[in-house]
Amino acid sequence: MAETIDRIIAIDGVDTRELYGANDTYLQQIKELHPKLRIIARGSTLKVLGSNRDVDIFEQRMHGLIAYYNRYGHISKEVVAQSFSRGIDAVNEPSDGNDVIVYGNNGSIIRARTVNQQRMVELGRTCDLLFATGPAGSGKTYTAIALAVRALRDKLVKRVILTRPAVEAGEKLGFLPGDLKEKLDPYLQPLYDALNDMIPPARLQKFMEEGTVQIAPLAYMRGRTLDNAFVILDEAQNTTLPQIKMFLTRMGRNAKFIVTGDVTQIDLPHRSDSGLTRAMNIVNGINGIGFVEFDKRDIVRHDLVKHIVDAFDKDADRHKKEENNK
Repeated sequence: MAETIDRIIAIDGVDTRELYGANDTYLQQIKELHPKLRIIARGSTLKVLGSNRDVDIFEQRMHGLIAYYNRYGHISKEVVAQSFSRGIDAVNEPSDGNDVIVYGNNGSIIRARTVNQQRMVELGRTCDLLFATGPAGSGKTYTAIALAVRALRDKLVKRVILTRPAVEAGEKLGFLPGDLKEKLDPYLQPLYDALNDMIPPARLQKFMEEGTVQIAPLAYMRGRTLDNAFVILDEAQNTTLPQIKMFLTRMGRNAKFIVTGDVTQIDLPHRSDSGLTRAMNIVNGINGIGFVEFDKRDIVRHDLVKHIVDAFDKDADRHKKEENNK
């Protein structure tokens, strides 16, 4: 029978209220994941009782969770589960500041906040074309725009172009007031919001007047050759295969392209018309193209968003089974 030991683990440099979660939600989850251990929280320390081997493993993974928080600034139930099931190796090394993407307005730091966001940053350095897919709220578009702004500030490109397919998400654009630009601007607002976090308003306005920063519907990309540009296609799940082919073949010299999308939110009349997944399968294996698949662990909006995404996924699975049984 293994000898029982007790060990004090210091929780250094972390607000335990964040680490343990609201009403100790994460702490309770940690305890449930370790039924063989007795875990007692005392301020900034944890007292852990159990076999030497179990306590060693627990301490290593607890330090991994703390390192994750220090690097990315947030914790979720999914992160806790991953940390204490097989560890989070990607954050065991100390952060050296390389996760900072760009400094935004008022000195705010815009950094990778999850493992997959960090993977997107790293692949962005080596791949000229990058596909980033996953659920709403996982930071795909925001991270892509931050990478584009950094490239512009570092003079690696001469312009940034952000585009979306003008597909109606349940609303009819024709009923909106104004000319075409006024109709489309609200649809493109999420792209403006991200840029406003990273570029001072007066400078952004000047950039847009000069064409240094452009935001336009995907149809406006036809016939263009995009040299010395950082180009982002957002909401790519709403492109057909010919449309996404048209976009990808706009790539000119010294260009970086990022394609983002969520295949669970297709707004086309027929879901099968979406060309995103088919395009990724077609170009998979070509040197210089990277792929990042985000998941629920990457959602950094309100904690309820994870549960909402999960509930919709389960509902979609249920309907799919019902269709298959007919």
